[in-house]
Amino acid sequence: MAQETVTPDGEVVVSEEVGNVRVVTLNRPKQLNVISSKVVKLLAENLEKWEKDENAKLVIIKGAGRAFSAGGDLKMFYDGRNSKDSCLEVVYRMYWLCNRIHTYKKPTVSLVHGISMGGGASLMVPMKFSVVTEKTVFSTPEASIGFHTDCSFSYILSRLPGRLGEYLGLTGARLNGKELVAAGLATHFVPLEKLPELEKHLLSLNTGDEAVVSSAIKEFSTDVQIDEESVLKKQAIIDECFSKDSVAEIISSFEAEAGKEGNSWIVPVLKGLKRSSPAGLKITLRSIREGRKQTLSESLKKEFRLTINILRARISGDVYESLTLTLLSLCSISPGTLLSTCNHRQWDPPTLEKLDDERVNLVFEPFEEDLELNIPENEQCRWDGKYEDSAYCHQ
Repeated sequence: MAQETVTPDGEVVVSEEVGNVRVVTLNRPKQLNVISSKVVKLLAENLEKWEKDENAKLVIIKGAGRAFSAGGDLKMFYDGRNSKDSCLEVVYRMYWLCNRIHTYKKPTVSLVHGISMGGGASLMVPMKFSVVTEKTVFSTPEASIGFHTDCSFSYILSRLPGRLGEYLGLTGARLNGKELVAAGLATHFVPLEKLPELEKHLLSLNTGDEAVVSSAIKEFSTDVQIDEESVLKKQAIIDECFSKDSVAEIISSFEAEAGKEGNSWIVPVLKGLKRSSPAGLKITLRSIREGRKQTLSESLKKEFRLTINILRARISGDVYESLTLTLLSLCSISPGTLLSTCNHRQWDPPTLEKLDDERVNLVFEPFEEDLELNIPENEQCRWDGKYEDSAYCHQ
């Protein structure tokens, strides 16, 4: 399994027990709280323990420093590029954990300021209460680097209004805090200056009553009004263009709209689409559309297959091309890096036309039954199916 470097600043995840409240803090601020193998393992251990603890009534998750979480630890994936399945364990654990987060039995609150990207946002959106601020920035930019929208986002994005999910997944467009609430990806907007006071108030609660928790958060929250220039005000254009059957048709339709008066906002988005990985775009579009018809469990099992096949470079090595350039350009990952180096990459296949559907089918093919992600359907066994119990662990 790929190893990550643990910072000398302390534990990568800090857990606290305050009365009947349990708090977990992602504690890699210099790395924007990226999610590593150790982070996933500690999160799973804490959440399982607290769900089973009768004294734990409410769970809060937050990020240290200026970010909530910038997503998966790209360096971890890069370092494992030459060893087959070196990251399989962390991928298995993360997707297994995503299911438990979506179905958690106690009230959960995420306090989100700063960056919440990709897999990091899977610790925000599924929570019963997700609190965002004017500093919150959300995006799912994985398609641009030859990857796909994972950590349950093929399921989440597919359920957004109209074709907004396809738009966000393919373009990696960013949403701010107010837009997240308006889109249904967060529950409350709280001004950043009030966030410490809200956290203090939540820590004083001695109940798991969702109505009480909701009321407590509402005391600090404000109603949202999105700007006229927000992409959420462009729903008609998005629905028209991103409902097309293929990525090529989507780009062609979007390009036609860009030439119309008042649509200058499309130009930079279109530029980003055209320089993104053809493989990443095709896989992501199909995954989101399949997600619309799938259950959460089905979506996560599909995403597991996709991730393992992409990391195995079964149809393309684009993700490693991206990681190489990204990590060469910076000593540490920073926001925007995923998109900023796309125009320097050599994609394989180089164009959408050179990647046919039969080849894309290969990364969607089911694994043998004992090699699939194990998500127990029986609620009495909901914490079963861990990596330790999988066939992978005993190979």
